[in-house]
Amino acid sequence: MDWDDLRIFLAVARAESLSGAGRVLKCDAATVGRRIARLEEVAGAQLFVKSPQGYALTDAGGRLLPHAERAEQAFSGAEEELSGAGGALSGQLRIGAPDGCANYLLPQVCARICDANPGLEIQIVALPRLFNLSKREADMAIGVSRPTAGRLTVQKLSDYHLHLAAHRDYLAAHPAIATRADLRGHRMIGYIPDMIFDKELDYLAETGAETLGLASNSVSVQMQMVRAGAGLGIVHDFAIPFCPGVVRLLPREIAIARTFWLIRHADDRRSERLTRLAEALGQGLRAEIARLEAEAAAGDPVDCNSQAT
Repeated sequence: MDWDDLRIFLAVARAESLSGAGRVLKCDAATVGRRIARLEEVAGAQLFVKSPQGYALTDAGGRLLPHAERAEQAFSGAEEELSGAGGALSGQLRIGAPDGCANYLLPQVCARICDANPGLEIQIVALPRLFNLSKREADMAIGVSRPTAGRLTVQKLSDYHLHLAAHRDYLAAHPAIATRADLRGHRMIGYIPDMIFDKELDYLAETGAETLGLASNSVSVQMQMVRAGAGLGIVHDFAIPFCPGVVRLLPREIAIARTFWLIRHADDRRSERLTRLAEALGQGLRAEIARLEAEAAAGDPVDCNSQAT
């Protein structure tokens, strides 16, 4: 079998459509279709079945998939060796991340990594959902919970913290907040309940609030609501320095700790290039989170149990 045909086979298997594979491969869908037909002729078996949902692997296609993935990994390793890169950070790499991390941490962390590695291009995919690494939506992903299924390797990146927060303008115009009981009657901001994609993001119970006044599936939109003085919300400490006027409330009573995990496909564990990027990401994120969280704490009101003025 020709490696180029296997490469196209992988693209269709992951995109589940000819047009989607064509966008990844930068060629038209008709060309992709012809190449798949040629591969099926060589293999002597139908590899895909077309349905209303797209192109699905047949039993024969499913058997071919792991072999094609191993060939892809071997080809990538050979490219690294022959280029003399030896694991150097170069080429294009795509990182999937929840939008809070993608908006407030990854831009500056990845910029520093690229500054130190001029041949590297990093793409950040920010989506409020889980990533499918088997379909190669990203080379690696950052998650807020540790996956327990799938052919994945997982490593801890860093802990981070969240607190109840509000803008000083909101606090100046509403009743004082000295205890958790004072939260009654204040408008709460949070996730749309039926769009929470990970249980680690369900913060409402931590505040004691029962209902939301404003909600979004995006943590960045929630932060902008808080910044606009629209109400109270649980926000990442590392996002507070980007929003002047936003301060933490009741930091000793309502404090939430979570963890970022780096998730990679199991077949990538031998890639020195990806391992070095993982190490650089971990070091950069830990340092950036520590810096921004310290800045957020420094902005707390003098009396932490009273509203800001």
